[in-house]
Amino acid sequence: MAKKTSTTKAAVKKIMASTKQPAASRGAAAKLEAKAPAKKASTKKASAKKAPAKKAPAKKTVAKKSPATKAAPAKKAVAKKVPAKKAPAKKTATRRKAAAVPPTPVVPASKKSPDMGTISLVGAGAGNPELITQRARFLLEAAEVVVADPGIEDIARTYAPDAELILIEADEEGNVEDNQSRVRRAIEVAKDGRNVVRLLADDPTVHAFQAETNVLNRSKLPFELAPGISVVTGLAAYGGFPLIGGKAEEVRVVSFYQVEDWAEFADPKYTLVVLHGAEHAVEITKALIAAGRKPETPITVTRGSTTVEQRTLESTLAEIGPMIKASKQTGPGVVVVGEVLSAREKMSWFETKPLFGWRVLVPRTKEQSSSVCDMLRAYGAVPIEVPTISVEPPRTPQQMDRAIQGLVSGRYQWIGFTSANAVRAIREKFEAYGLDARSLAGLKIAAVGEATAAALIAFGVKPDLIPSGEHSAAGLLEDWPPYDAEIDPIDRVFLPRADISTEQLAAGLQDIGWEVDDIVAYRTVRAAPPPAETREAIKTGGFDAVLFTSSSTVRNLVGIAGKPHASTIVAAIGPATAETVKEHGLRVDVRPEQPKMQLLVDALAEYGEGMRLAAIESGQFTWRPSLKRAGSRRRKKARQVQ
Repeated sequence: MAKKTSTTKAAVKKIMASTKQPAASRGAAAKLEAKAPAKKASTKKASAKKAPAKKAPAKKTVAKKSPATKAAPAKKAVAKKVPAKKAPAKKTATRRKAAAVPPTPVVPASKKSPDMGTISLVGAGAGNPELITQRARFLLEAAEVVVADPGIEDIARTYAPDAELILIEADEEGNVEDNQSRVRRAIEVAKDGRNVVRLLADDPTVHAFQAETNVLNRSKLPFELAPGISVVTGLAAYGGFPLIGGKAEEVRVVSFYQVEDWAEFADPKYTLVVLHGAEHAVEITKALIAAGRKPETPITVTRGSTTVEQRTLESTLAEIGPMIKASKQTGPGVVVVGEVLSAREKMSWFETKPLFGWRVLVPRTKEQSSSVCDMLRAYGAVPIEVPTISVEPPRTPQQMDRAIQGLVSGRYQWIGFTSANAVRAIREKFEAYGLDARSLAGLKIAAVGEATAAALIAFGVKPDLIPSGEHSAAGLLEDWPPYDAEIDPIDRVFLPRADISTEQLAAGLQDIGWEVDDIVAYRTVRAAPPPAETREAIKTGGFDAVLFTSSSTVRNLVGIAGKPHASTIVAAIGPATAETVKEHGLRVDVRPEQPKMQLLVDALAEYGEGMRLAAIESGQFTWRPSLKRAGSRRRKKARQVQ
């Protein structure tokens, strides 16, 4: 209580100190007001007519130039201000007074009025939402309406979740309106007084800048442009090759639909980038070879560049045709031709990640942080979180209330945390009582693992004990010191736990001499089922892997969504979790040597790397289990049709 009182007094002193500042300012203002009449009196001596207090600087000029005559120097001061015309003192004072308040600028009628909104042309970039510029992000977050090109609605929803979204979509015949029509939609909304972002695919300065800005200029609405990373440079960076180098001296970027004579690009000094060329790659290769480009010239066909859906076919002009047919890849994409592509062997970094493009299911407690997702993304995976457990307070909170009072009064020697949720439960109770981490001073703190220790550190508490071996209740018991009456002043341990936790730790502590208050700090309740499409993907092999971090996540996922498909790679964090997986009729493909989250993700990545190398050796185009499953379904269907 003494600490809290001193803290409160310090806070009061701060508040009092902050309130003194305005008083000092008022005192300074009073002094200035006291001096003002004296200046006015001296001004009256300088002129028979009345002059405002602002003519005080004239007094200073008089004092420096001529003490005997005061009126003449005032005219000289005016002459310095306006050399073209010497005005009387009275007029000078009037002019100075007018200059103190600058006139309000006249806004042309063509500029923004209070009833008009704004329009921003924003480039969505090469496709990856993380590559959007800071300015583009700021404009999207401030937007009330977003008019988005096809294929980039995810970027709009990511950075402007509360804005109205107008999607440019193709009609029944596949036709999409032109850029002039698209920007007119934005203009109509802006005239209603709302801030609009016209979100364009790629970089608008490359494609649609002139077409849309011409329409905007005619509308008389103010606008700005935030460029994006071009698909050309984005593809080169994520494809692992330079645009210029070696024999390649120039870059030619063309649209497939605008090329009339391919002979213009036959020279090997050109790196040729053909937009919208993926569906016409065979036609392009034949035309270039006929125009004189060497058949052994490297070529790539890339779809989904800079995203986890990026897929690149790499070969030569003469041999790419059969590869395209065998890959069965379809959709828009970019063709690149040139010697620079030979650098991919050493520079390729994106598509070679061990879990590149893998959709990994992460069953999680609803309130838990998603640091595991960041670990998965570092290996190229796409984590999909599915809450399986909801954490709620115990039905009878009286035991917890008494335990919190015991913590403050010195009833316990140790407090053992077996999960991050237990830390959260204690923290919430402390906040309800107006306490903080200082109330744990003098207690010894034990944490079952790294995640629990991280939650304690975030609370402001450094644990005294973390298992040196297995991060589990058994591992914690191995390192927990037995009670010694000579060195331990108190013989009692507080264990806040979940309602479904076992009593293994409590029983083990009692065996080594400790008295244990084993108290339910929170309840785990099965979460609501995930969306129907997620449940379908779980059952049909739509996920490449699933990451089980506890036995409860196994039981609850199976309960709310069903068992993962047999093609899905199953990773379990430890032996207890692995045993629960097997009890539900599933196999365990990945298990780290120690039950740590980072080691679990590393082990899954190592497993994926092995699959990648095996796929390369066998000539396969993918090592993703979900895509292999899709391919086998297509082959089975074809056999049934035959």
